[in-house]
Amino acid sequence: MVARSSAVAQRVRLDHYGPSGRSAWLEVDWREHQRWIDVAGRAVNVVELGEGPCVIFIHGLSGSWQNWLENIPDLARDHRVVALDLPGFGHSSMPQERITMTRYAAIVDGLMDAMGIDAATIVGNSMGGFVALDMALQHPERVDRLVLVAAAGLSVEHMRNDRAMVALRRLERLITGYNGLIAARADGVSRRARLRRQVLRLVAAHPHLLPAPLVSEQLKASGKPGVLDAVEALTTYPIRARLPEIACPTLIVWGALDRLVPVADA
Repeated sequence: MVARSSAVAQRVRLDHYGPSGRSAWLEVDWREHQRWIDVAGRAVNVVELGEGPCVIFIHGLSGSWQNWLENIPDLARDHRVVALDLPGFGHSSMPQERITMTRYAAIVDGLMDAMGIDAATIVGNSMGGFVALDMALQHPERVDRLVLVAAAGLSVEHMRNDRAMVALRRLERLITGYNGLIAARADGVSRRARLRRQVLRLVAAHPHLLPAPLVSEQLKASGKPGVLDAVEALTTYPIRARLPEIACPTLIVWGALDRLVPVADA
């Protein structure tokens, strides 16, 4: 697998990395399409654009709805596109109960009720992929199609190390504070290619090639309080044995150079 991944990596053309030209999302006044919706007693931040068959985007760990900025306007030409901040991330408040993938799926289910959406194509990235999987398992009538974009990875199942979690809890304020500092300086960091590379090198193969406005929007949503609870939930979520129960059409998308979730997990 290592040899194959290396060969794939050599074929990747960097001149096609990231968006080209001026992105459509820069022309959208997102304030007109954003609102908070009450789900299970908590305010969930949602953006909605377009009309037609519904597509719902679910972000990953430490992410936000802005992770989908490049995708939303294109799909909104002929779809009703909904993207949300999961509770504890972006501008959504922390959940009342402990974070789990199943409870996150219940939030998406409740959001669909509140928005009058019977069923949709559910798209999940990284941790959001596990939430999308749980939707397909717990609420199959809601999921017309499933799209998994580097979906967390089967290799993280049961990876939680108790000692590591204790250490992370002790460092929680420092981690959150550091991420918050980056978020507060997002515009300045994003304008400098070297800083973009340092800050995003864990999640992007070539962050210095990404447009500064796009990077800035990703960084602004970081430093949120749900991260460590979500890490614990993610690494204790049993999914492998239940995969055969998923009956809806499913598309799996992965990056050959994914630095965070191994492509072998596809």
